[in-house]
Amino acid sequence: MSFEKARNIILWFVRPFKPQTEHYWRIVVLCFVAASTFWLLNALNKSYSTQTTYPVRFVYSDQRLVPIKPLPEEVMVNVTGKGWKLLRKSLKVEVQPAEVYIRNLPRNNYLLGSALRPALVNAMDGLQLNFVVTDTLFFDFNTRVTRRIPLKLDPKQRVTDDRHAMLRPVRISPDTISFQGPSSMVDSLPDPFLLRLPITNLTESAKIVVPIEYDNKSMVKADISEATVAVRVKPLQQRELQVTPELVNVPLRTEVTLRPQVVLIRYLALEDSSAFINSDAFKAVVDFSRYNRLDSTVVPELVQKPAGARNITLWPERIKATLER
Repeated sequence: MSFEKARNIILWFVRPFKPQTEHYWRIVVLCFVAASTFWLLNALNKSYSTQTTYPVRFVYSDQRLVPIKPLPEEVMVNVTGKGWKLLRKSLKVEVQPAEVYIRNLPRNNYLLGSALRPALVNAMDGLQLNFVVTDTLFFDFNTRVTRRIPLKLDPKQRVTDDRHAMLRPVRISPDTISFQGPSSMVDSLPDPFLLRLPITNLTESAKIVVPIEYDNKSMVKADISEATVAVRVKPLQQRELQVTPELVNVPLRTEVTLRPQVVLIRYLALEDSSAFINSDAFKAVVDFSRYNRLDSTVVPELVQKPAGARNITLWPERIKATLER
């Protein structure tokens, strides 16, 4: 084939696309848009079957019931409908969710997909439900309850340093707290509700604001966010006294000699408690079932002490004991 003949063939293909007027390409684009529009309108007027999601809404009294985990918001369905309806559904334009009514606390925490059919049929406008693809919807409701609990300072928390003591009772304002929320969460809260001070090692009386801390704050609501704890603190004084320990489990027909014969007790107590603490309030024993024959010693033990004594120590830690038959 000659070059000239090939050139003529190419020009014959290209010539229809050569602009005849200055608005040639604008006319071409408009024709393309018009054809596409007609094709799209024609396609949207046809019926199609497809698998898609459809929204669901749980209807319940939030004064009596509360979900303790997120509720399902949609189910998978197979539907048939005009292209217009399917497009509107995809764009979520004026789509009426299928309503699931929960009137009382459900016995089961699930709903079969087949049970949703009536609600879906009533909600679908212009769509024909073929079948529900989702097998099961899971949910979990609790009864909404209100519970009032007394507030108390945590007895395990150390509030003062070693040289001071906290006087009881501690004043807490307000002295109770009310919780509202799902029954499983509210009923699991401790009674009394314990508060822990944000500061410790107190050396003087103080009023301390304590924040209310608990789990599941997003679902369980309290009527207060903090409480004021009034703590009375007094200094302790160191005291000493001597007691004669009682001998126990001494071998028969054995004479015992202790060196020293008394035990020195050191303790801390409030200044105004001296009149209530005396040597009779303490009792020490020497148990010879724990006698160490290697060094002939035994450990004194304190078996009785008054409530007002703190940080008690005994001296000596071991007593020399001579046994004679």
